[in-house]
Amino acid sequence: MNLSERILQLCDQLGLVGIAQNFDTLAQQAVEKQWTLSEYLQACLQAEQALRAQRTRNMLVRFAGFPAIKTLDAYDFDFAVGAPKAAIDQLATLAFVHRRENVVFLGPSGVGKTHLAIALGYLATQSGLKTRFTTAANLILQLERAQQQGSLDQLMRTLKALSVLIIDEIGYLPLSRNQANLFFQVVAERYEKGSMILTSNLNFGQWDETFSGNTALTAAMLDRILHHAHVIQIKGESWRLKDKRRAGIFPGVRPSAS
Repeated sequence: MNLSERILQLCDQLGLVGIAQNFDTLAQQAVEKQWTLSEYLQACLQAEQALRAQRTRNMLVRFAGFPAIKTLDAYDFDFAVGAPKAAIDQLATLAFVHRRENVVFLGPSGVGKTHLAIALGYLATQSGLKTRFTTAANLILQLERAQQQGSLDQLMRTLKALSVLIIDEIGYLPLSRNQANLFFQVVAERYEKGSMILTSNLNFGQWDETFSGNTALTAAMLDRILHHAHVIQIKGESWRLKDKRRAGIFPGVRPSAS
């Protein structure tokens, strides 16, 4: 067994994958650049650190449960009306997360609310922040199941521990009184303790229709959500259907003359 093989064996035993992958290349650089032994050791340790950081980011992305990876670079600000790029760029610094503030995206279906929510969540994972994506409907299913199984407190602690909780599609399905109460508990538990990114197709005045018509509960919930919040109102037609509209598939829209 030669020296390289012995080093690889030691790296395998110690779990130093980054060093195993890079020590030989770094040794060549050390000779070319006349590094000291300490500089070579530092470069090896930095390679290990970089690999572990990337693994952590990958793990956080898997844990987040994004339906797809979306980025701000891929968002069409020219198409969406009312999506202020400057405000979104400021949110991308993630200062709102460190201040435990919320972000609420409002607008009709298809204008990119979910895209922006995921993009901010993805940035959070790349900064090492524990993030979770869920739809309002799936969150309610989890809460009801936990309530039935006697593990609601445990689930609440898990949700409370997240740096960022993304709840998509609030308002698409009406909630029963019990479901509305469960949702309120999530909001109350996270108030000033962690950030939420919420998306909804309803303006705030319509939220009580979703939450079992309970105006008192809805008011108390919105009070907590909006106390420290950035509200982004997006207008426009559906980005997903824009080509079909231009082709005249939908009533009232004629294809442009060629």
